[in-house]
Amino acid sequence: MSGYPTNGPGAGYPQDGRRPVIINAYPNNGSALPKRNQTLTRPDRQPTLRRTLMRNENRPPPAARAGATSGRTLNRPTNLMPIEDDEEEPTGCWTLSSRILTFWAIGPVRALFGVGKDKAIIQAWREKMALCIIIFFCWCLMGFFTVGLQPLLCPSNDDNVKDSFLEHDSDLFSSDLVLYKGRGYSLQAVNDMLTQNNQPKIPDEFAGKNITPLFRKCADSSSVGTMCNQKYKEPCAKIYDASSAENECKIISQDRGNKEYKPQNCLNEKLMELKLVSKYRASFKWDEIKGKGTTASYTVFNGFVFEKMDTIVNENNKLSPEAKKMLKHTLSTDGTRYFLATEEMKNLSECLIQNHAVGFVYKDSMGCGLSVIITWITTIAILGVVLTRFVMAIVFSWFVSGKLAQPIPGNKIRDLHTICLVTAYSEGEEGIRCTLNSLATTTYPDKKQLLFVIADGIIMGSGNDRSTPDICVGMIVEDPKLGKAEPKSYFAIADGSKQHNMARAHAGYYIVDGHKVPSMVIVKCGTPAEAKAAKPGNRGKRDSQLLLMNFLSRVTFDDRMTPLDYDMFKKIKHICGVTPDKFEIVLMVDADTKVLPTSLSYMVTAMINDPMIMGLCGETRIANKTTSWVTWIQVFEYYISHHLGKCFESLFGGVTCLPGCFCMYRIKAPKPGTPNTYVPVLANPDIVEDYSENVVDTLHKKNLLLLGEDRFLTTLMLRNFPKRKMVFITQALCKTIVPDEFKVLLSQRRRWINSTVHNLMELVLVRDLCGTFCFSMQFVVGMELFGTSVLPAAIVFTVYLLIVLGKCIYDGTKNQEVDTLKYVWDNGPIAPLVMLFAVLGLPGILVMLTTQKVIYVLWMFVYLLGLPVWNLVLPVYAFWHFDDFSWGETRKVQGDNGDDHSKKEGKFDPSEVPLKRWHEYEKESRVRESPYIAPNSPYGPPQHSRSIPMGPRPGGPSPHMSPQGQRPFTPQSPGAAARPGGARPPMNNIPYH
Repeated sequence: MSGYPTNGPGAGYPQDGRRPVIINAYPNNGSALPKRNQTLTRPDRQPTLRRTLMRNENRPPPAARAGATSGRTLNRPTNLMPIEDDEEEPTGCWTLSSRILTFWAIGPVRALFGVGKDKAIIQAWREKMALCIIIFFCWCLMGFFTVGLQPLLCPSNDDNVKDSFLEHDSDLFSSDLVLYKGRGYSLQAVNDMLTQNNQPKIPDEFAGKNITPLFRKCADSSSVGTMCNQKYKEPCAKIYDASSAENECKIISQDRGNKEYKPQNCLNEKLMELKLVSKYRASFKWDEIKGKGTTASYTVFNGFVFEKMDTIVNENNKLSPEAKKMLKHTLSTDGTRYFLATEEMKNLSECLIQNHAVGFVYKDSMGCGLSVIITWITTIAILGVVLTRFVMAIVFSWFVSGKLAQPIPGNKIRDLHTICLVTAYSEGEEGIRCTLNSLATTTYPDKKQLLFVIADGIIMGSGNDRSTPDICVGMIVEDPKLGKAEPKSYFAIADGSKQHNMARAHAGYYIVDGHKVPSMVIVKCGTPAEAKAAKPGNRGKRDSQLLLMNFLSRVTFDDRMTPLDYDMFKKIKHICGVTPDKFEIVLMVDADTKVLPTSLSYMVTAMINDPMIMGLCGETRIANKTTSWVTWIQVFEYYISHHLGKCFESLFGGVTCLPGCFCMYRIKAPKPGTPNTYVPVLANPDIVEDYSENVVDTLHKKNLLLLGEDRFLTTLMLRNFPKRKMVFITQALCKTIVPDEFKVLLSQRRRWINSTVHNLMELVLVRDLCGTFCFSMQFVVGMELFGTSVLPAAIVFTVYLLIVLGKCIYDGTKNQEVDTLKYVWDNGPIAPLVMLFAVLGLPGILVMLTTQKVIYVLWMFVYLLGLPVWNLVLPVYAFWHFDDFSWGETRKVQGDNGDDHSKKEGKFDPSEVPLKRWHEYEKESRVRESPYIAPNSPYGPPQHSRSIPMGPRPGGPSPHMSPQGQRPFTPQSPGAAARPGGARPPMNNIPYH
């Protein structure tokens, strides 16, 4: 990276002791200025065809990317000055949809909700209401499939449903109905019809009895009166003698005093068929027909159920021996084929319908069958996803995770240069020191680390006696050779004049327990104009991350730097002994996180083993488990989110959220098959440019960028590199402090839930994630998005299903004639409850299989008791506060007046932040410091025999032409020093040794 020749390891001067010579390794617009070597390849590729995420393609990049390589054109910009973009973003599809869904929200209606007249606030409120409407629709959809599908397709037996099945032993038959050819008719309606036709009423003792023997079919089919005009047909005449009771039109209530009812003559059956409507069909199940649990003998013919068949087989009648033999075969089964075999059996079937038809075989209607099919398909699909997540999480935990972080036998062991980024805001000294101690005392080599602490503004945390910057700077031993740290300008992530910010770079070493780790503390102190503000220099956590990411991207692509970038560059080189482009990994932790000693080594080893891994995280455990009930309910939630959710996603290589408190990203990845060639990952312009968005003018952008910046960074990585991997390393552990007050938990989870919804909305649109159809990461993301949206409805319907189950169990135990378990299986909401218990019970099994710690099973029961909080209170509160972008109770500082640093204040003057290339800064620095350079010389030191002429690289592009495409950057060592005697060295670069 450096242009200095080496004299042994770490030396900066040639062996003959002469001044260092700068080797030009990159075209420099024809000027003889110092220049660093190129470091990375820019492979030629077409601009991404993916939908623009933050800005319209016609709008300029954010101001923070001024002078940097653009991810859109893949070229360096011709206009180096940032553009203040005041134009409104054109109305997009989502904005238009939100206005359509909230067409009813006219001014007076909005006033009822307390919405002001500001256009941005109105639009954010419209988007919130549109999202709430969509979420409510998802709730209704879930409710329909849970409790509405069955009644719609398979209506229950009530007065509004005609001719539906009703169990033959129902109380309704014994109290209000009579049977005619297996169908139930109202006894009152039958009596009214008989009265109208001058026939005696049927007594109440015959309720539930078969009245079919009272009616006959007329020989004259045109007869519609009470009696037949001519002789009626007697279906049993060929089976029984004329004097037999089977041929009489009368009924007897044998179990109610043998009371007899007989009309004046046989009645015309058309009275029943034309004037009355059947309400129900008496139904028999096959278990009853086959004799299970009953002594009655039944036979089935064409859906009809005949009773007393054992009596008919054994009595004296006109049936032939062959007919009786076939009749015996029909007992307790479907005898339709026997009844249709001969003419005699056909006549017998008509006689049995006349006198012994008591119902029908129960069968589902088409709607009932369809509802059952849909219910079970849905249940199997969801259970399949749940079981697949469970099994794959176990597979990853048992067989894959151990190999990820273990050195591969035979491979050369090497340590990558790693930046440990710690973002601090209002944390106390104890928490920050604990974090830095845990990072400095890891098993990873001290010389390969750089502790990079960023204090976000001059902040005095609640309860602290010193400001956060003073606490951080006081923990390192600054290198006196670097002098006093001075405020330097850089482009901040803000709007208006706050885009110009200043920061001091304090460089030195963090010394603890025999470890001496190179360290840098960046103090964002703000411009002189905001010195008296409540929080000078504060721009948010995303700005802190981008301060480093933008710096690494500019270094990687040799772009123009801000004064702060160059200041960090030279100080990092001084304390680390290498230039910043040597760093390949960045570990991000919060200032209240304690990293276990071996964690960093495990994470870096995983990065070395698989170059396709672009990001990973470890397990975050709770340090204050027993502080309050609020921390109790979080223990199992933290554990299962890692060992079920992230383990499953890791097998796909697509962890959808790397927690910002403990994660690692690859700055640049080695290109397979091409030594010393790298591809930018975290430093990729596409990533940095979208993450640098400062015009946050929609609710969607605000939820992505202001509430869940950590998750959004993961989304950007997966979106731009869908074929690379995001994984979870089970061996890497850290501990953090979680909220112990409910109001703080409420504020934290509001941000997390809303950020999750909006990030999943972006990820579900990425079609080239791992897998295909239902076995794809895209499908899993869609399921997770729907599941997050319907959490409140899920807990409500769970309670409803448990109530239904309890009622079903009560009804089954109350009825002594049925088996309770069978009754519950047939009538209870079994499928949804099986799915519910699988969702809630499998995590407990997972805990036992992964940790073998029974204590976590106890924590699971505590978590289940807190389900109403997790699934109802927190999501509903979060959804209704979609348009709340504050951090609420999560971070408290002294003197905070509630102002949001993202608000636009004043006009931004881009000229306040100069942009220069590294070699331009270097030249100015050497002009000031070197005694060999004439003060007024515009060309640097005078030429002599030992110097190397500065000019374009042989074969390079013309001096004033911008590079085309995305050029590869290949790490190369600087050229050789001038040979003794003044001979000119070769122009080619010397590869690494």
